[in-house]
Amino acid sequence: MSNSYATTGARPTSRWKRFVKSNLLTFLTVVGVFGGTALGLLLKNSADPWTQREVMYIQYPGDLFLRMLKCLIVPLLVSSITSAIGSLDLSMSKKIAFRAIVYYFTTTICAVILGIILVSTIRPGAGREVSNLGGKATTRQVLTADTLLDLVRNLFPPNIIQATMFQFRTILVPPANATGVPLTQYKITSEFTEGTNVLGLVMFSVVLGTCIGKMREKGKPLLRLFETLSEAMMIITSWVIWISPIGVLFLVAAKLLEMASFLEVLGQLGWYFMTVMLGLLLHGFGTISVIFFLTTRKMAFPFIAKMSQVLATAFGTGSSSATMPITIRCLDNMGIDPRVTRFVIPVGATINMDGTALYEAVAALFIAQLRNIHLTFGHIVAVSVTATAASIGAAGIPQAGLITMVMVLDTVGLPAEDVTIIIAVDWLLDRFRTTINVMCDALGTILVNSLSKKDLSGEANGHLELAEPHELVELRPDQKE
Repeated sequence: MSNSYATTGARPTSRWKRFVKSNLLTFLTVVGVFGGTALGLLLKNSADPWTQREVMYIQYPGDLFLRMLKCLIVPLLVSSITSAIGSLDLSMSKKIAFRAIVYYFTTTICAVILGIILVSTIRPGAGREVSNLGGKATTRQVLTADTLLDLVRNLFPPNIIQATMFQFRTILVPPANATGVPLTQYKITSEFTEGTNVLGLVMFSVVLGTCIGKMREKGKPLLRLFETLSEAMMIITSWVIWISPIGVLFLVAAKLLEMASFLEVLGQLGWYFMTVMLGLLLHGFGTISVIFFLTTRKMAFPFIAKMSQVLATAFGTGSSSATMPITIRCLDNMGIDPRVTRFVIPVGATINMDGTALYEAVAALFIAQLRNIHLTFGHIVAVSVTATAASIGAAGIPQAGLITMVMVLDTVGLPAEDVTIIIAVDWLLDRFRTTINVMCDALGTILVNSLSKKDLSGEANGHLELAEPHELVELRPDQKE
C-alpha cells in the first residue's frame, strides 16, 4: 500500500513539473503580453502625456529583442530554404512547393472574399464622418502597375549581397508645374530603399537548393554547410527566445504609451475596427480551420493551442519575419518534418499574408463608404485582385500593410492621403493580423507535412543506401527513440 501510495503521490508531482518545464517559456510570453498591456495602461494614467524620449526608454528592451530576431532572419532564411530544397529530390520539392502555394493562394483568396462580404454587409463607413485623428503616414505617388512590376523585379535581385539590405522600387518624379498632370506622364526613376529583399533571397535560395539537389554527391559538402548553418541559427534562436517575455512586455507597453485617446479613436473608427477584428477571427478560427480539417481530417485547435508562444510573440513584435525563427522551432518540437518546415515557413512568411489581404480589402471599401463613392462589381473584383497582390508584396515587418494600402486605394481612385484616416488603429490591428498570418503559415506547414508524409517517408527509405552509418538512425522513419 505504501509503495502504491508513494508511486501515485509522486506521479502527479512529476507530471506537473514536466508540464511546467515544457510550457514555462510559453506561459511567460503570454504573461509578457498581458503584463505589457497592464504596464502601459498604468504608466499612461499615472502621468502627463509621455514624451517621445520617455517612450523610447520604455521601448528600448523590446527594440533590442526585435533587433536580435531580425539579425537571424537572413542567415536562417537562406540556409533553411537551401538545405530543405537541396535535401529533397526535384520531384518531391515540386510537390511540396505546389501544395504550399495552393494552400497559401486559397487561404488568401478566402480572406479577401470574407473581408469584402463583411464590409459590404456591415457597412462600417456608411453615414459616418471620420477625421484623420492626427495620424501621419508616409505615402508616395505610384501606379499600381509600378508596384506589381517592382514585385517581380525584386524576385530577381541584381546583387544578392545588396538584397540582404535593400529593396528596389520605382519613383515617379513630377515634371515642373505638375498641377493636374496625370501620374502616367511623370518621369520614371528608381531607387534602392533600406530593407531586406526577402522575395529575392527566397528565389535565390530555391534555385540554389534545386541546383545542389541535382548535383547529388558533388553537392553534398555545400548542402552540409547550409544544414549546419541552419542548425546553428536554430540554436541561437533557442537562446534569444528566452528574452521574448521581456521584449514583448516592453514593446506592448511602449505602443500603449504612444497611443492617443483610445476611446476617442474607437468612437470614430469603432465599426471599422470591429469589422476587421471579426474578419480576422472568422478567418483564423473558421476558414483556415475548416480547410485544415477537410484536408487532414484533424481539428486545428489542438495545434493552435501548442502555438501560444508563437502567437504571443507575433502579437508583441507585429512582424511575421521576426517570428519566423520561433515558429520553426515550435514546429520542430511538434514533430513536423524539418525539410517541410524549413521550406514552407520562410516562403509563407514572405508571400502568405492572409490577415493583411483581408485588412486591405476592408480598409479600401471602408474609405470608399466614408467618401460616399459607389463601387461597382468590377471595382470590388479589382480590389480583390489588388489586395491579394499587395499582400504578397507586403514586407513581413510592422505596419508594412500601410505602404501597400496606397496601391489598393489607387485601384478605386482614392487619394493616398486617405491612409491617414485609419492609421490611428492600424498599429493594434497590425498585431492581430500578423498573429493570423503566422498561425496560417504554421497550420499550412502541418497540412503540407500531412499530405507529404508518405512521399517523405519513401524518400527517406530511398536514401538509406547512400547514407553514412551514423546517419541511418536519423533517416530511418520507423526508428523509435
